[in-house]
Amino acid sequence: RAGLSIADIQTVELNEAFAAQGLSVLKGLGLYDKQDIVNLNGGAIALGHPLGCSGARITTTLLNVMEQQDTQIGLATMCIGLGQGIATVIERV
Repeated sequence: RAGLSIADIQTVELNEAFAAQGLSVLKGLGLYDKQDIVNLNGGAIALGHPLGCSGARITTTLLNVMEQQDTQIGLATMCIGLGQGIATVIERV
């Protein structure tokens, strides 16, 4: 919907509920060999998975990392119960 490919994404904040899920997403998105752009400050396993505010934590972390790394296009992904998920692309101007 954003008109971008995964190659256009410079920074990724991936919300992994558990390691196997995170590895599957990395493989599925073609990011397995680009882990230098994923969860640069650690992911939910390291930082926590606060119920009810994961979206705020992930988005804020992504915005901060994008500023620190001077990147323009970031992707925030969030897993939802029962195999669902959501993602958003953020452009830093």
